[in-house]
Amino acid sequence: MAFNDVLESLGGVGCFQILHTILLLIPVAMLSCHNLLQNFTGAVPEHHCKLPSMNVLNNENQTHLIKQLTSLDQDQKPWRCVQFQKVRDLLLTSTSKPINVKNMEYCKEGWKYDQSTFSSTIVTEWNLVCNQIPWRQVARSIYMTGVLLGALVFGTLADKLGRMEILTWSYLQMGIAGSCAAFLPTYDGYCAFRFLCGVASSAISVNSISLILEWMPKRGRTLAGNFFGFSYSVGQIVLASMAYIIRDWRWLQFAVSAPFLIFFIYSWWLPESARWLILRGDPHKALKHLRHAARINGRWAEGEKLTAEMLCSEMQKDILIIRASHSVFDLVRTPAMRRMSLCLVLVWFSSNFAYYGLSMDLKNFGLNIFLAQALFGGVEMMAKVIVMLVMTFVGRRVMQFMSLFLAGVMVLSYSFTPQEMQMVCTVLAVTGKAFLACSITCMYLYTGELYPTEIRQTGMGFSAMNARLGSAVASVLHLTGDFSATILPMLFGITPIIAGFFSCFLLETKDFSLPDTINEVEHRHKDISFEAEDIENEKWIDNVNLKEISL
Repeated sequence: MAFNDVLESLGGVGCFQILHTILLLIPVAMLSCHNLLQNFTGAVPEHHCKLPSMNVLNNENQTHLIKQLTSLDQDQKPWRCVQFQKVRDLLLTSTSKPINVKNMEYCKEGWKYDQSTFSSTIVTEWNLVCNQIPWRQVARSIYMTGVLLGALVFGTLADKLGRMEILTWSYLQMGIAGSCAAFLPTYDGYCAFRFLCGVASSAISVNSISLILEWMPKRGRTLAGNFFGFSYSVGQIVLASMAYIIRDWRWLQFAVSAPFLIFFIYSWWLPESARWLILRGDPHKALKHLRHAARINGRWAEGEKLTAEMLCSEMQKDILIIRASHSVFDLVRTPAMRRMSLCLVLVWFSSNFAYYGLSMDLKNFGLNIFLAQALFGGVEMMAKVIVMLVMTFVGRRVMQFMSLFLAGVMVLSYSFTPQEMQMVCTVLAVTGKAFLACSITCMYLYTGELYPTEIRQTGMGFSAMNARLGSAVASVLHLTGDFSATILPMLFGITPIIAGFFSCFLLETKDFSLPDTINEVEHRHKDISFEAEDIENEKWIDNVNLKEISL
């Protein structure tokens, strides 16, 4: 409460907060490009076996050869993985005669790829087709595994070393690893550096939202949290635009990675969280950052009135408590933290499981791949306007439940709709994904407000780890291909509905200040329990009085 008053006295939501938030959200938008990048760099173009040498054939026979080799029947469905054993067998075979499968063999000379949409992808680069096609999804799963590991490791480190230390390093790691992945000649090397990109991705995400929230007064947190979600949607539109312009996967990979080197440079001028510095026993550095913020906000005089002793005295109790060492086990050590963490695990896992499950195969929606990506981003942006209004005037818990429940209903409806009804399927999928994006936007803000400052990054990292576990599981399930084509949409619909009901057990944080210690969280839960018990007692007393009156 005291620190929120300090921020308000220094200008509240002023120029510093606005500029600080913008500089942190630009990298988040580019982060969205990395998360969905393989929709374009890993696209599978139309392909067929590369034609054998035809120098001995005349033009008429060449035409016949090409037609027969690249089509299986009258529907002109291409042969993707097999060819005739001998050219002679092919030339003697007419389209009206049945094909002798014994005369077929696996493509020996590689594949010929359609380059009308992409000049190259990782699929065409390393021939990840036919019996090698699972390796395409493996590359995505490796990236998501990196995201999972990064959430677990960097969340805890940020609470110990500081938000900006980890964030600055992550910008550098993302810029270098992403750029290297663009020009490595081997698939193994590409996957290794994409894994490092995934590790950095989690650190950037959880530290950015924590820095935004910890520098923002209470009245500006909802708006800031929603702009965090907006940046992801903007990133999807940016990715669609860049992929439309850059059709070569290597240059597209480089184009979305190189900007992080610029972010690394200007991050040296971004301040560490003053709240974290005070709680970690460095009030003089916190005072320096607070005075800098005051000058940018035009509150120079108020900033000069602050002293390190004043900051320490206001938060002395919290400083003493936080000096004890903390670990991920503190998230489940006390009853209130345990219940809260369990609910958040389900919410984060389910939201990302369904969201990335729907996002990973844009071709299934029957739209141009660039249009589909831009459409998803645009619809999500409009949906997040509703999120902002509901969270501001109604609350976080209601928004979290509504978004998860409605997303599940839409995706379940999509799973039971015949694929022939292409337009209906697309509308249901886009709407369901928009509600899932609303859920993710809400839970970033909601989780940051639920966890106390002393383990906020640990909690955010643990939550993000479960989110990335969900996206990794979705990626692995996509390896099953057509076998699970009807089952997967049902899973993507059921899990958000279950998580929605669990979100009802979380406390509302609207109009509450950020908790700084675990004790504060426990006291809030006890106060809510006592209030509920008092209400029940009052109802019981009223019933007894009514019975006495009736007698």
